[in-house]
Amino acid sequence: MFYFEDVALNIADLLEHAVDAVPERIAVVCGDRRVTFAELEERANRLAHHLAAHGVGPGSHIGVYSRNSIEALESMIAAYKLRAIAVNVNYRYVHGELRYLFDNADLVALVHERGYSDKVAAVLPETPKLKHVVVVDDGSDGDYSSYGGVDYEAALAEGSPERDFAERSADDIYILYTGGTTGYPKGVLWRHEDIWRALGGGINFVTGEYVPDEWTLAEQGKSGSLVRLPAAPLIHGAAQWAAFGALFTGSPVVFVPRFDAHEVWKAVQDNKVQVLTIVGDAMARPLIDAYREGDYDASSIVAVSSHAALFSQSVKQEFLSLLPHVVITDAIGSSESGFTGIGMVSKDSDHSAGPRVNFGKDAILVDDDGALVEPKPGAIGLIARRGHVPLGYYKDPAKTEKIFVEIDGKRYVVPGDYARYEEDLTVTLLGRGSQCVNTGGEKVYPEEVEGALKSHPDVFDALVIGIPDDRLGQRVAAVIQPRSGKELDVAALEAHVRTEIAGYKVPRSLWLAEEIGRSPSGKPDYPWAQRYAAEHEPITIQPA
Repeated sequence: MFYFEDVALNIADLLEHAVDAVPERIAVVCGDRRVTFAELEERANRLAHHLAAHGVGPGSHIGVYSRNSIEALESMIAAYKLRAIAVNVNYRYVHGELRYLFDNADLVALVHERGYSDKVAAVLPETPKLKHVVVVDDGSDGDYSSYGGVDYEAALAEGSPERDFAERSADDIYILYTGGTTGYPKGVLWRHEDIWRALGGGINFVTGEYVPDEWTLAEQGKSGSLVRLPAAPLIHGAAQWAAFGALFTGSPVVFVPRFDAHEVWKAVQDNKVQVLTIVGDAMARPLIDAYREGDYDASSIVAVSSHAALFSQSVKQEFLSLLPHVVITDAIGSSESGFTGIGMVSKDSDHSAGPRVNFGKDAILVDDDGALVEPKPGAIGLIARRGHVPLGYYKDPAKTEKIFVEIDGKRYVVPGDYARYEEDLTVTLLGRGSQCVNTGGEKVYPEEVEGALKSHPDVFDALVIGIPDDRLGQRVAAVIQPRSGKELDVAALEAHVRTEIAGYKVPRSLWLAEEIGRSPSGKPDYPWAQRYAAEHEPITIQPA
């Protein structure tokens, strides 16, 4: 093995430190399979050497097109070992979206599950830069012979297990492609050190203190670890960094291949999971229902952490009523900003709107003109964060210039999320400004209304949108998924919501749907809601 006196703050280096600290500890569990840190390292080394033999090197872009699996994680690690860049590919994408991503991301290699062979075969003739494909056997019968795909295990067999790679840098690049719910996805460019400081444990999220050096997390892991289960897909940044952050500390990571609430609880029970990471209501609600339906032992869980989507107060309280021994944290942030703030949730606490958190030390609010908002109760502004922020968007200087701005001589990222200062100067997340409904001059933030709707016992899920209104400009509207077996009383729902939010925020038009459109990670798909509304007749509620 090769070691360097000046090893950088780099994802691959941080993982290797954990391997050296606890080689025989279980690193990853997925279904019936489990690998130790040493085995994970060897397999990633083998894949890295295979890719290098096929022209992949520093700066090369490698697509990872897979559900949650040990191989998906190994593929990302292999890329970072080579100073290459792993690119997350959404497994729900259809032909046009895949073609766009493969081309926009400049992929030269791809690791994909065999089940996606037909889609890959259709796209490859249109993406000539993509020269080498490795195929993971997922039990399907997809045919990859037409494009010369190499079996994943065969690729590992021909690759060296040694850790004999060139020295890396804190300036090496990490790319995370956004979910693309409001258009085609964009690749967010980060330096390795910046993303580690922002999301991977390089800063203590509570105190704001820096981890002193690259070996600290691995050394701390020698004395013990927590078993963690990120429930979101690895195509999502929250799951990637829940996994990487755990591995850096020598903590085992448990995956389910695809989100299924019952499978999550089985994995919790079988592996004595201690920390469960979810994406807001979209995962919490089915988890609550599945826990009630099954007979699961969740006594090992000490913490549930939600990221990246609305986690409404009513749902938090349901979770705590089932698992009163658990601490719930609610973190806010985005692909562009990283960690922005965190809140601890206790039973019967009153967070009537979105997540209510303590800001991280580098986060502030700014107004629509980019000026600082004075921290005082009721003040509303856009969340901005400085310090360890991305370099920008890949191949999109116009969008980079729009959300990365200079304020008082310092560079900030302003992704577009609004928040409000509360009496104690904590902040409540209101939602994305691009989805804000302007009704008669009043701004209505969808997440606040969605939280109010989902606090009704017969509502399982909801998305709030604005639709044209001759008098008000826009009218607040909602697509609602009732609970299974429940017949929603619209009048009772309206009366309930009026006790939660002001009258002008109450939806005037409703649509009922069998299932709400969301991304694989649980993020809201507002374009889907707009299309659904356009294609179906609404239930109209007359103003009170």
